[in-house]
Amino acid sequence: MIYNKRYASSPNEVKQMDTEALRKTFLIDDLMKEDEISLTYSHYDRYIAGSAVPKKDLKLETVDLLKAEYFLERRELGIINVGAKGSVSVDGEVYTLEHKEALYIGRGNKEVIFKSDNSSNPAKFYFNSAPAHKELPTKKVGMQEANKLELGSLETANHRTVNQLIIGGIVETCQLQMGLTELKTGSVWNTMPAHVHDRRMEIYFYLDIPKDQAVCHFMGQPQETRHVWMHNHQAIISPPWSIHSGSGTSNYSFIWGMAGENLDYGDMDVAPITELR
Repeated sequence: MIYNKRYASSPNEVKQMDTEALRKTFLIDDLMKEDEISLTYSHYDRYIAGSAVPKKDLKLETVDLLKAEYFLERRELGIINVGAKGSVSVDGEVYTLEHKEALYIGRGNKEVIFKSDNSSNPAKFYFNSAPAHKELPTKKVGMQEANKLELGSLETANHRTVNQLIIGGIVETCQLQMGLTELKTGSVWNTMPAHVHDRRMEIYFYLDIPKDQAVCHFMGQPQETRHVWMHNHQAIISPPWSIHSGSGTSNYSFIWGMAGENLDYGDMDVAPITELR
């Protein structure tokens, strides 16, 4: 278990940051290491992003930062497998996860163990966690159960499918929401037009980026934007006051996860493209 924490930053502070400071503050680049559980704890909404790549079984333990007897004592957890077939054991009940299938685990479950079917081709579990105020049932969600939104167009280079996986109407959660967005061939822009939502923070995890390609992630206030270049299996923290959008040198996918006081997916303040600075 490897973990670190990130403090919240104000818009005025971020305006003064150079490239190194931006990356150190918001970029998560230590994910998907074999036989390791990696966690980043953000002080935005007490949100955690992490990964587990089990060649041998890996147990999700608590860390001192949580001051909890076990990891999910006061938390809920969402998992999406971005690797080969694997499984997650939740208090002895085993849930098999194929590539891009999701699992929601509610508060109060004491033992979570990540497993791969084939150690030479392991599962790669990306997960998010947020504080929870009540216990809710554990539930698996496949891509066939996802609520799918077709957004954008090839003409504006942002034709994409949003797969809502852990979200109201599919899974009951306290505040956690997660999904997977896949860009069509020839499209490179995600979340454009951009937006902010002061009621929720968000983390993007980029995947399916071809070798030697990259995504330029845009953040900051709509009139004071900054950018961070990102590669496959890296994540970035998005404060509630920040836009979160990106453009790639090819098409790609990303997992979005968010938490806050509002579970309405459509609760956002759009930043018109012509007014971005």
